[in-house]
Amino acid sequence: MRSAATRRKAADVSGTHLWLVLMKAHRALERLATQSIESLDVCLSDFGVMELLLHKGPQPVNEIGRRIALTSGAITTAVDRLEARGLVTREAHESDRRTRIVRLTARGKEQAGSVFAGHKAVMDSAASGLAKTERAMLIELLRKLGTSAGEHAQLEE
Repeated sequence: MRSAATRRKAADVSGTHLWLVLMKAHRALERLATQSIESLDVCLSDFGVMELLLHKGPQPVNEIGRRIALTSGAITTAVDRLEARGLVTREAHESDRRTRIVRLTARGKEQAGSVFAGHKAVMDSAASGLAKTERAMLIELLRKLGTSAGEHAQLEE
């Protein structure tokens, strides 16, 4: 008779299984993040813009798009919405008048801080199944995986 250990199937550590597990975890976290952000009366693109400006300060419009991976049209629409709500302003760049700088207003900073704090609490709760040391290790491993995958993607181009 085989022991329980030998009856258990060996763990699948293939790249395909890793991708599948990551994809499922990403989808679950993305659903939770979307629910969290939308419950705060902000859409995802607006949240991305506000979060970037809150943590990185005023940014050129094109840099916002690059940093949060949105098209120029999506960024323009998000900035228009935020500007209409009095949360951001657009100003001419000091040395390049073609470039517009987006910055949070005082009201925008207050709302961005509140929205981000609410979202952070939800994400911290979702990650509470992992100890802080496990989170740190996972972050390090995912960065390493991202670098490796990025290098392989460039080789195939």
